[in-house]
Amino acid sequence: MTAKRNTPVALIRNAAPFLIRAERASDVVAREALLDACFGENRHTRTCQRLRDGRAPAEGLSLSAVRQDGRSVGTVRLWHVSAGGRAALMLGPLAVDDTCRGLGVGAALMKRALAVAKARGHDAVILLGDAPYYARFGFSAARTGELSLPGAFERERLLGLEITDGALDGAWGMITPTGTLLPKAKASRARAKKAPLAVPHAA
Repeated sequence: MTAKRNTPVALIRNAAPFLIRAERASDVVAREALLDACFGENRHTRTCQRLRDGRAPAEGLSLSAVRQDGRSVGTVRLWHVSAGGRAALMLGPLAVDDTCRGLGVGAALMKRALAVAKARGHDAVILLGDAPYYARFGFSAARTGELSLPGAFERERLLGLEITDGALDGAWGMITPTGTLLPKAKASRARAKKAPLAVPHAA
């Protein structure tokens, strides 16, 4: 009698309702619409946006979650910053389409983003978000107590993750952008129109 082959990986892949891949130019309109739906049209005035305005995301760290029908249902990007003189990445915004709640889209985006950041040699990641949600990925406020953002923010929501042990030891001062400056035409790109409701995670 021939034993049946156990192929759980193939079965999981075939059943996956979405995939995570590098963001493409064709994703931009859908991404902006998703972010507007998730964070509101005033999202460009938020504190963390000051670290992104006019800057390019870190190379390889703009990711999209895409359904099998090709529709974008999630996004995350990371940006180069100086955390009180320490090189780090700022994660955000992270957003998931409301129709995909409970499918693990946000967690998949986070895990892939952190894996890519580690593979590319980055030492630390900072974000502004809900501590209970991000604790599962290793984020905490243990190394961010002496750091500040350029605007109003809730201290308990400023979280950090050391990819390299000690990367944020002694980090003190203002978090400032260090990413590549975009040409003015790209920096002033018009935002997309409203889209269906979405689930916000990191600002």
